[in-house]
Amino acid sequence: MFKNVGESTFEEITLEKGFYVLHFQNESKEVHNFERKINNAFIQIHFCLRGKSKFLFNNGSYSFDVLDNRAILLYNPQGVLPINLEIQPKTTLVSLLISIEKFHSLFSKESGYIPFLSDENSNKKYYDDTEIKPTVSIILQQIINSKTNSSIRELYVRGKVYELLSIHFQKEENPEGEFCPFLVDEQNVLKIRKAKEIIIARMAEPPGLQELANEIGLNIKKLKEGFKQIYGDTVFSFLFDYKMEYARKLLESNQYNVNEVGVKVGYSTSSHFIAAFKKKFGTTPKKYVMSLKE
Repeated sequence: MFKNVGESTFEEITLEKGFYVLHFQNESKEVHNFERKINNAFIQIHFCLRGKSKFLFNNGSYSFDVLDNRAILLYNPQGVLPINLEIQPKTTLVSLLISIEKFHSLFSKESGYIPFLSDENSNKKYYDDTEIKPTVSIILQQIINSKTNSSIRELYVRGKVYELLSIHFQKEENPEGEFCPFLVDEQNVLKIRKAKEIIIARMAEPPGLQELANEIGLNIKKLKEGFKQIYGDTVFSFLFDYKMEYARKLLESNQYNVNEVGVKVGYSTSSHFIAAFKKKFGTTPKKYVMSLKE
């Protein structure tokens, strides 16, 4: 199925029964809405390659964003999670819908480190929010850019999706122990998402950990552990990476000088901002801007 509406496109590819790929491309200046019924036997994995999307649940009473370069995984065997999606302008989103039965058949030997495949977690909700790995991003682009008129495109996409899944769920050594999202219940997930929203909104002057914990209604231990489980990083390491990416985009806009960008992301002196930017990207802000012009 392929639809083209103005400057936006939507495509759904059926790889096999219980296994679908959805591709959204909104190049317009307007928000586009998409709805699709899906039962609770499916795992949803949403990859936002560019821009931003918002998922609405329970008639809009609960929502969350899928941000630029983030991957969201949803699984709720206890209830239906129909897709009700707001796709913001200039957004590229690829979604995989895969039945739990099909997923089990692919990863049966890996249930030891994919938590929701274990017997004790089989009937529990699962939410995951991670950064898209560079290798996964490349595969997603290959899927998007594959020729629409190719007679073997479906076979090509199926192979690429299997490759994508194997890399996305590839086990990484974790010196702090096995990742277990079920240490964080649903209410705590909402509170930790709120913590992330707070530090992003106030990144120039972020609250301290204790103040942040008080503001979201969690103790500091649960905040630190839960944030690491959901976002794969400490609160302030996550914020540092976000600030540097935000600073990079401000520099690319060519609307602000280095000092102004530094202030916007919370650095009172340009030297501190320059040092932080170089630590993250291996070059100074000025040299980065110059490289863009070249």
